Amino acid sequence: MRAIKKLVPHIFLMAYLLVILYPFLFVLFSSVKTDNQSIATNPFGMPSTIILDNYVNAWVNAKISTYFWNSLYIGVLSACLSILFAAMLAFAVTRMRYNRISAIVFQLILIGMLIPNNSLLLPIYGIMRKLDILNTHIALILPYVANAIPFSVIILAAFMRSLPSEIEEAAVIDGLRSGGLFARIILPLTVPAIVTVFIINFLGNWNEFLLANYFLSNDELRTLPVGMVGFRDAYNTNYAQMSAGIIFSVLPVLIIYAILQEKIIEGVTAGSVKG
Repeated sequence: MRAIKKLVPHIFLMAYLLVILYPFLFVLFSSVKTDNQSIATNPFGMPSTIILDNYVNAWVNAKISTYFWNSLYIGVLSACLSILFAAMLAFAVTRMRYNRISAIVFQLILIGMLIPNNSLLLPIYGIMRKLDILNTHIALILPYVANAIPFSVIILAAFMRSLPSEIEEAAVIDGLRSGGLFARIILPLTVPAIVTVFIINFLGNWNEFLLANYFLSNDELRTLPVGMVGFRDAYNTNYAQMSAGIIFSVLPVLIIYAILQEKIIEGVTAGSVKG
């Protein structure tokens, strides 16, 4: 009886996992089918013949390669810049001796978390137009970095508060000033939280559609989510190639989670216990 009680939650979890994975498997199978007709006649089954040309055609002919690299470098650069600024701000509000000012600054950061990003579309558009950087990648990088700073500061500050103060005091005795303390002591110790924040920020930048759709008009500058919306051949939508493009868009996320899954868990839980 006890074994059955233990088995029931696992059955529900496996069923839930199948529900979550099924759309991905449907896209994966569709990406190696011949054409729309083969997908329509056998939408839920394995392909009779595996066609890898869909990936080549999507990568080359449909400009997925251009959209992919645009999204990749914009996402990585924006995530790195937001972590750099957020780490410096988190260090200032948690480790430096300005308690009243630090509390006020941290409250302002929390207020930034309460503002929906979509409500800032028109103000951000106006700022980008005045700066004359619309239809450039900088018009995406600046808002991505700014939008990610509040969340990044909260996570990094929670982690930095859990670091023992004795490490900091020993470094100061050895002659390190605030810059060296941040770069050589605090930042390396904060790597698990930095990895977690990087992944969350990168995924947000990678999947962002609204700003990329309105701020970029040249096709060679577009990111992958915007490019996938306009993914059409000369006559009709090619769902096999579109499925291949979707696999390309999911691939970096799968690789990041496969390589850094331990760091993700460590970063999420590390700041929860003092000491």
